[in-house]
Amino acid sequence: MPIITVTVAAMPEPNLTHSIVAAITALTVKHLGKDPNVTAVIVQYMDPANWYTGGRSLAVQKTSSYWLDVKVVAGTNTKTEISDYLRAVHADLGAILGGVHTESYTHVDEVAAHGYGFGGKTQENRFIAKLLGQT
Repeated sequence: MPIITVTVAAMPEPNLTHSIVAAITALTVKHLGKDPNVTAVIVQYMDPANWYTGGRSLAVQKTSSYWLDVKVVAGTNTKTEISDYLRAVHADLGAILGGVHTESYTHVDEVAAHGYGFGGKTQENRFIAKLLGQT
């Protein structure tokens, strides 16, 4: 927890994938206070020739971009934490990808605890169990 999907305008490379996962995980721990042991990151690649901004492909513009979507339980982060996270993601992915287009996006999706979870348990169930001393 959380689940993070990041799509990057680049050709797949194992070292690039590792760098992206390491950076996103570290930023999610630092800025959103999430446990790295239950943070899942999915990296998807899109050919820059098929990613357009302003009516022109990123390949033509000779730049890259990303779309990052992270799901967290509603109310577990402040606006400042989320704002700092967006800024840090943009800086770090820009460094990793060698600069990114301004039209690169991060979406922190705050979802209801009763409808989100992993391992067959909702986050709300985990919270209640913790309050009751059950793990």
